[in-house]
Amino acid sequence: MRRILIATLVLLLPLALRGQGTLNDLTNDFRGRISVGVEKKVIKGLHVGLEAEARFKDNFGRVGRLQADLNVSYKPLPWLKTSLGYIFMENVNSAGEWKMRHRLYVDVTGILDVGYWRLSLRERLQLTHKTVNNPHKHVPNSLELKSRFKVIYRGWIDWRPYAYVELRNCFNDPSWAATWTGTSYTNSSFLGYGSAYINRVRGALGVEWHLSRNHSIDFHTLVDYCYEKRITTSNRRQSLKSLTWDRALNTSFCIGYTFSF
Repeated sequence: MRRILIATLVLLLPLALRGQGTLNDLTNDFRGRISVGVEKKVIKGLHVGLEAEARFKDNFGRVGRLQADLNVSYKPLPWLKTSLGYIFMENVNSAGEWKMRHRLYVDVTGILDVGYWRLSLRERLQLTHKTVNNPHKHVPNSLELKSRFKVIYRGWIDWRPYAYVELRNCFNDPSWAATWTGTSYTNSSFLGYGSAYINRVRGALGVEWHLSRNHSIDFHTLVDYCYEKRITTSNRRQSLKSLTWDRALNTSFCIGYTFSF
């Protein structure tokens, strides 16, 4: 499965991006996620949800993120669902510092039922605000689109196995123009936030276990192939020193509980 994910991303990445910068070695990490959520039905088709989640990284060695997700979903048609949400996040960086982030997102999901199978395509547009020390290296307001195709089997009463694949598209990473001499960059200039590329391919296998009408547990495994741009500038931030691409293959084991009423 890992080889398939890597091959898929390589085919999708623009050739121009692959020709710039240095490609770093692939890293691997085993991670985990634990979440607890509650969902309230307001009227038919309208639901309000709240979820708290903890994420672990470095082979389960430390907490990587704490977050709370507040969302509202509405299903105007049997084949269409929309959602609006806000996520508050506390992330831990490589130096062990906690950094606050805010995220707004909107979802549009198309649904098709074929016998016991449910197929869905979800498009999520999200805007993430974070405090950055150097805006020439990191964008303070990141705009991304997540496209997820999911298949779920609904033929059993209590168990619903599923699988999905997801692409994450970054629209506004920092962009630089520069000449590579073979040892360094010259004639560099900051072009703003116009770099767009696919920075993650994700695959998941899982199952929903419906204990009762109100209680359910979700078990799933995620495999993420991430492709991120890393920029280093001079002390005055006026010139480009290095541009590298970090590659990571992360496997996460996840469990979540939801109470619905």
